[in-house]
Amino acid sequence: MPKKKVNVKLESLPPRERHVFDTVYKLSEGSVGNVLAAMDNPPGYSAVRTMLNILVQKGFLDYRREKTRYIYRPLLAEDQVRRSIFRNLLDTFFPDKPTAAVAALLSVAADELTDDDFREIEEIINRQRPAVNRQ
Repeated sequence: MPKKKVNVKLESLPPRERHVFDTVYKLSEGSVGNVLAAMDNPPGYSAVRTMLNILVQKGFLDYRREKTRYIYRPLLAEDQVRRSIFRNLLDTFFPDKPTAAVAALLSVAADELTDDDFREIEEIINRQRPAVNRQ
């Protein structure tokens, strides 16, 4: 079942809640125990359980019950998560110069890109360029 789009922004989450969300997202779904096991420097069990419930209330996660456990899963679509991650990256490291972010990405990945990849990047840029600038 595809994830539904919700009108919430990951940028609005406090760092600990964001860490819990990111962990659930990487797992695709999981119980409190699964989330704890997958986290670096996790808080206690009760804290993770509380944050998972807060994330449900805020609309970031949903859950189902399996016997005595609750299994949590993200509600955000993959494109929403990607955009949020990149927005955070841009705001943190390239606040005034998105072109510097593109240059950094290309400098890291250039050896792995084929001519077809570069053509696809050009097509993406052309699709994103406002019609006014195409003339």
